[in-house]
Amino acid sequence: MTAWAGLNPAATRADAQAALWDQGAKGEEATARLLRPLEALGWQIRHDRALPRSGANLDHVLVAPSGRLVVVLDTKAWYLGETRLVRGRVHCGPEDRHEQVVKVAGYARRVQEALAVPGVEVLPLLVVHGRPPADGHLDVRVPGFEEPVYVLDPNWLEPTLEASGRKAPADPKRAAALVRRVDQVLPRYVG
Repeated sequence: MTAWAGLNPAATRADAQAALWDQGAKGEEATARLLRPLEALGWQIRHDRALPRSGANLDHVLVAPSGRLVVVLDTKAWYLGETRLVRGRVHCGPEDRHEQVVKVAGYARRVQEALAVPGVEVLPLLVVHGRPPADGHLDVRVPGFEEPVYVLDPNWLEPTLEASGRKAPADPKRAAALVRRVDQVLPRYVG
């Protein structure tokens, strides 16, 4: 009751954190809606997966129809200002958010290790709701990661995934085996 008046700083912080979680959950739901059409193209999609030996929640894990690509997709709801690169680092308005890009690259690396399936590439992506990159995407270099991490406007998500999925022909048997491995190694997140 006193949080709204600023008389209880702990309650004010808790209210702010709850609002951020709610905003994040709405962003994840919006991303899930954007991903649904990919299922008709043979993509297998898992939401809210647990990263082994970690408290991390993977927002979305996708398996391409080829069975040769896994995408670790992190959803962000950023509203402070334009998402852009400043001296090679990702910012949302005045805030440096680069560590969140580094984190999703690390998640992808750990998923690759956990899956331990030869010939499977794991691609990290970030989709930004609210104030995404003005040009639709940022190609962000992360130390220790060979390929750039793509930070995307939601409108760029489906075309980016479709292009990535077309790099190898569909192989339903291989894709089904990879989905079983994903389900085994990355269980539902219980937070």
